[in-house]
Amino acid sequence: MKKIITYGTFDLFHWGHLELLRRAKALGQHLTVAVSTDEFAEHDKSKACARPYLERAAIVAAIRYVDCVIPEVCWEQKGDDVRERDIDVFVIGDDWEGCFDDLLGSLCDVVYLSRTPDISTSGIKHTLSRVPSTLS
Repeated sequence: MKKIITYGTFDLFHWGHLELLRRAKALGQHLTVAVSTDEFAEHDKSKACARPYLERAAIVAAIRYVDCVIPEVCWEQKGDDVRERDIDVFVIGDDWEGCFDDLLGSLCDVVYLSRTPDISTSGIKHTLSRVPSTLS
């Protein structure tokens, strides 16, 4: 059985996230997804999440392509996760192109998937910040 792993914050889950998970799962039979904890996202990734970790992890776990969800607590855990979970393929978006080759290349295949065009969590947050509030 070919095992795949990917990592992400998965805040404001959208079509691009779904496509990443679908394409990652197509590379094997078992997909593990590491979802960034609130602390890691805020302090290490400088991302303020709209939804807390438990909600984001539950949404990702409910996706049919996902077999297992684990917390991402630090940058350094990737090598340990690959070894401990006997991972065959590490998958991440192509905005990280080349960043994990040295760290993981000797442990598993590293695949950089192209991003889904015209959608990103940052873009959604930007758009929402410009929408006037009708609630008072």
